[in-house]
This record gives sequence, C-alpha cells and structure tokens, in this order.
Amino acid sequence: MSSGAPRTTPHASTRAVILDVIRAAGTISRVGIVAATGMTGATISTVVRGLIDDGLVVETGRAESTGGKRRVLLQLDPGARFAVGIHLDHAGLTYALTDLSGAVVARTSRPGPGSAAPGEVVARMAQEAATLVRGAGIDRTRLLGFGLVFPGPLASGGGMAVTPPSLRPWLGYPLGDELRRVAGLPVFLENDASAAGLGELWSGGVDASATFAAIYMGTGIGSGLLVNGLPFRGASGNTGEVGHVCLDLDGPECWCGARGCLEALAGPAAVVEQARADRRLAKVAGLRRKSPESASVLTDFGALSRAARRGDAGAVALLDRSARYVAVAVRTLANVMDLESVVLTGPSFAIAGASYLPAIRDELDHAFFARTAHIPDVRLSRAAATAPAIGGAAMVLQSELVPLHDGLRLPGNVSAGETPLAEPISP
Repeated sequence: MSSGAPRTTPHASTRAVILDVIRAAGTISRVGIVAATGMTGATISTVVRGLIDDGLVVETGRAESTGGKRRVLLQLDPGARFAVGIHLDHAGLTYALTDLSGAVVARTSRPGPGSAAPGEVVARMAQEAATLVRGAGIDRTRLLGFGLVFPGPLASGGGMAVTPPSLRPWLGYPLGDELRRVAGLPVFLENDASAAGLGELWSGGVDASATFAAIYMGTGIGSGLLVNGLPFRGASGNTGEVGHVCLDLDGPECWCGARGCLEALAGPAAVVEQARADRRLAKVAGLRRKSPESASVLTDFGALSRAARRGDAGAVALLDRSARYVAVAVRTLANVMDLESVVLTGPSFAIAGASYLPAIRDELDHAFFARTAHIPDVRLSRAAATAPAIGGAAMVLQSELVPLHDGLRLPGNVSAGETPLAEPISP
C-alpha cells in the first residue's frame, strides 16, 4: 500500500522539510519521512545522510519488526545546536537557553532595565546571555543566535513602534541591530505575546495541529495566535492585541491612544490603581506608594492576589471584576478565530491565574458562539513566567533550521511502524 498523493512541503528547502518532520515526530524512520512528505526515497536518503554528517541527526536504534528488515530510527541530536531567548520587560529580563529540540537547558531572571539607557541595557543583555551559555558548559560555536522579545507592536524596521509608558526611551531604538552588533550573532525579534504562544507550543503544552491562543498577561495583556503550529502574524507581525479591544466606548484613556481598552479597564496596572484608591485595601494588602516602575505593578498585583487568597472581600471583588473583563475579551477572540484551545500565560497569570481561569471557562461555556459544536479548552500554562523567552529561543530554531512558508501537519501514522512503500530506501 502506498502513502497516497505527495503532501505539500512549503518549507524553504528540502533539508528544512526533513529536519522539521524528524523534530515533530521525535523518532521516525526514513520510510516514515517519505510518508510525511511524499518525497522519493533517494532524496530522503541523501538529505538524511547530510544531516547526520552535520551532527544534527543521529540514528537511534531500530523499530520493531513488521515482517521484514527492521527500520533504522532517526532523531535530532538535541546537543547539536542551541539558542537563547531573551524577554525584555521593564519588570525584568528573562533568559532561556534551549537545545535543538526546544528543551530548556538553563534559565535565569535579572532586574529590568530601570532608567538605564537602551545601549547600556543591550550590552548587559549580551553579557548576561553569554554568562548563561558559559555556565551551562555550551560551546559558543553551537549557539545559533538570540530571539529577543518585548512588549507592544513591532516597528517595520525592528524595535518598538509604540511603547507602554515605562519603555518610552526605547521608542524607535534599533534594538535588533544593536544586539546583533554587540553579540555578533543573528537576532530575531517578536512581541512577547506571540513569542509566548510559540513557547507554549515548543514546551509541549499544546497540540501543533490546533487553532490556539496564548493569552499573555504581564503588566499588559496580549495574545499569541498559532494555526497548525505556525504563528499567525498578520500584515506587520502585530496580531492578537486583545488588550486593546475596546470594552467601553467612554472608558478611560489607554496608553495606546484609544479609550476603553481591556488593559485600561482591567489590566494589572489598572487593578493595582483601583486597589491603591481604597486606603483600607492598600494598607491590608501592603501595596507600595504609586510608582512608575512596572516591577512595582507586578509586585503590588502579587500582593493583591495574596490578599484575595486570604479572603479579603475588596481584593476578591477587584480580581473578579478584572477576570470578567478578560473573559469577555477572550470570548471575542475565540469567536473570531474559532479557537480549539486557550492557554493563560505570563507573569500575572502565574501570580493570579486561579482567579481568572474559572471566569474565562464559564464565559466560554455559556457565551462562546460555536459552543454547540465545541468549547475551547482553557488551562493555565506550566511555564507561565518563562514562555516568552522560550518562544524567543524557539523562533531562532525555526528560522535557522526549519524555515517555513506555511504549515506542515505530520500525519498520525508516521511513527516507528510506517506504511511500507514500493520504492526501496537505504537504511
């Protein structure tokens, strides 16, 4: 029995196709790669031999016999290449070093940029990333590059186009070019919410074939959208700005220039401001005095969340109100994209996810437009605090090793016992 019509392989090269299939499958034989791609056995054998020679792929035993010769299984050599993801936020800098499979080898968090000039912070990022790599015992020649992620929309030439108030000095700064110059390695840029979605995928938290959203909540709110394992980027790479969905036409002014945005009504900074206006609650929760620092917002949001867990009625009411607004925005996104699954990620969900998860699930259960057909699965991330940095590293791996023009769905029958083909393939 043959594998049927060849599948489209819209990667940038044959090598990229084969490498991506091996990565997606975990372990797979050459016959399995043919079944996944529709390429000839001769092509597969030639490319795989080159990948083995380059140290990217290794042979890892043989599949169980199906009556003939046992097939040799292939898998990536995780230690062949590495990438560093860097998440730049005013609240802090997070670094994740991953191997070729996307597994996290080392991670660290450092203080945010504060009032330092962008150039000083870029030099510091390069140094701290290098320290992380050395500390993990990784040869720098195996490092593919940096994936740098940050809040807000991306400018067409790289860097930040519009910034939250805490990052105004970075507006228009050539962030990617400067880090590339200082570090001497390729740099890839992404906004933090989109990177968080990719991080969830590479962390194994979601099905690569799903229509999926990572709802990211740090000091702001955004979302990363993935379809069939690929980020849905839009015209300028700025999809998923759910924090700037208008929920009140006459609402408060948002830093983006609009009014009544979700962030302005119910984001962590707005919740903290509402709590500070209540003297009793501010005292009970131990909130700091008003500060422009994003780190203060996350610290006070955490204090407020702890007060809610202790049962303080005022804290519970504020978080419940915020959760209802977030739930409506998530439902709007789910209606537009017909989402299969939603993951709540980012440092604020890591702090207070238990206050938001029930409200979002309830909203989708009762008001999602396609609820008679299906209801999106909603859960908290297992890597909420580091998902953007992991996604930044994954972006490097995808861009360097498996560049795509569109999606590739790995068939369900390509594991150790794939359908045999008429054409012989070298073992």
